[in-house]
Amino acid sequence: MSKLAGKVAIVTGASKGIGAAIAKSLAAEGASVIVNYASSKAGGDAVVEAITAAGGKAIAVKGDVSKGAEAQGLVDAAIKTYGRLDILVNNSGVYEFAPLEAITEEHYHRQFNVNVLGLLLTTQAAAKHMTEGGSVINVGSLVTRLFPAGGSVYTATKGAVDAITGVLAQELGARKIRVNSLNPGMVETEGARAAGFIGSDFNDMAVSQTPLGRIGQPDDIASIATFLASDDSYWLSGEKFYAGGGMR
Repeated sequence: MSKLAGKVAIVTGASKGIGAAIAKSLAAEGASVIVNYASSKAGGDAVVEAITAAGGKAIAVKGDVSKGAEAQGLVDAAIKTYGRLDILVNNSGVYEFAPLEAITEEHYHRQFNVNVLGLLLTTQAAAKHMTEGGSVINVGSLVTRLFPAGGSVYTATKGAVDAITGVLAQELGARKIRVNSLNPGMVETEGARAAGFIGSDFNDMAVSQTPLGRIGQPDDIASIATFLASDDSYWLSGEKFYAGGGMR
């Protein structure tokens, strides 16, 4: 039997990249999936089509997780459509690197609103419906180990994700809901290509510092998220999982 048969998942920021791969992986293991997107309806619909073509269940739901009503709307869609909620993957995130002298209020708030506030609002709405065996997976980043130049604000958001993971593991543990963070290194996604990272000197540097000799692919991260969503990880909570091919 599939590991996630009968379970319902929300994956935020799932119209492309890591989120899309996680949504597909969860569905392949039997979960019914809410595929969240903020702006790209075409992307969200494409992920749903891929899932349903493979025999899975999914619907696409638009929502900006940094707005409480829209975060609640994702949870409402899960309950209305599938009647329950077992898994939340807080994957929505934005990043923008800038040196200290270029940091602005807008630069700061844009990243903290999505990466931190969005995670809190979505988890707040979801936790009300989750029961024993529930799993919250917060997508962090290996930047909290690497401290890249120009990444002050982005790294701070992901440090907050790690800290919040530990706090929520304590708060939700009494209800037997697990909370863990999954922290990828450099991954080849649409966003990484658009930012100019793929094929750049930064790409080459990342590969040279990665013992496994390559940058990550979305499926590398998705398989770990699926493990954390399943009962195979029932004794893991409040943990940080670094997924960077051994990069330090």
